[in-house]
Amino acid sequence: METPVYVLEFEKPLRELSKQLDELRQQSIETNVDLAKEIRAIEVKIDAMQRDIYSNLSPWQKVQVARHPKRPYALDYVNLLCENFHELHGDRQFKDDQALIGGTAFFHGHAVMIVAQQKGRDPKERIARNFGMPQPEGYRKALRLMRLAEKFGLPVLTFIDTPGAFPGIESEARHVSEAIAVNLREMAMLRTPTISVVVGEGGSGGALGIGVTDRVLIFENSYYSVISPEGCAAILWKDGTKAPIAAEALKVSADHLEKLGVVDEVIPEPKGGAHNDVKHAASALGYALQKHLNDLRALNTEKLLDTRYERYRHLGVFEEAGTVRS
Repeated sequence: METPVYVLEFEKPLRELSKQLDELRQQSIETNVDLAKEIRAIEVKIDAMQRDIYSNLSPWQKVQVARHPKRPYALDYVNLLCENFHELHGDRQFKDDQALIGGTAFFHGHAVMIVAQQKGRDPKERIARNFGMPQPEGYRKALRLMRLAEKFGLPVLTFIDTPGAFPGIESEARHVSEAIAVNLREMAMLRTPTISVVVGEGGSGGALGIGVTDRVLIFENSYYSVISPEGCAAILWKDGTKAPIAAEALKVSADHLEKLGVVDEVIPEPKGGAHNDVKHAASALGYALQKHLNDLRALNTEKLLDTRYERYRHLGVFEEAGTVRS
């Protein structure tokens, strides 16, 4: 059975060219006619179109790429970049939350603690992982693992990929807002190097609950926002179709976030997005993580905490209105 191909609206011209390319290749095989010249011409055209499309994506289109079902998830990167990942379970209060995973691993020969939000690939796994939306026990598990990392001097690497924390009644009953707030406070004071990377969606406090780190990295086609574009559009215009306008106004894309100082580095993606070449994307991420880890390891604990404090104390851009005198 042929696996269905997921095509975004702006990718449809590329899909048509790809179909033509497949047909030409099949025709060449069936008729034993040399069509190498024609095939090469379409390949060149596809390459040029792909570069043009992906170098001019709007913020809303980048949100769509960040949600692509074939986009690599946290575990894909962990499996490619780390060795001996040993998952640790449970928050020691309620249960194990599969939307937020974590455990020890070796990265470039050094022990680290992994904390990551994980979506599911197929319907069964998506339900099990609650579509990557952690509940309070997920954030409490994350904090337990970060405190364990602090105890043994392990750097913490967090992978952000969630539309937001789960907003259901049971989640609220177990105090999800409090769990996230405690994480924000404790991560600010964690006495070990911390790095977070937005690999897909970075939605609201659900993302921030594991994102108060010394360095924040983001993939080129990921987004990081206080609210989803659809949620913002529903509030401001009472119309979810205004999401593209909201995405532009929210400055959710990586390039905007870097200019505003919200993220420290934008990790380039392979042509056509990370889902088109997972190994290339993982290689770029590995290089960035190693570079920032080396910088952070060179700092003593007090300098590390002072630098982290200054980062968040001066985060953001604002203007003060002048005093109006009568």
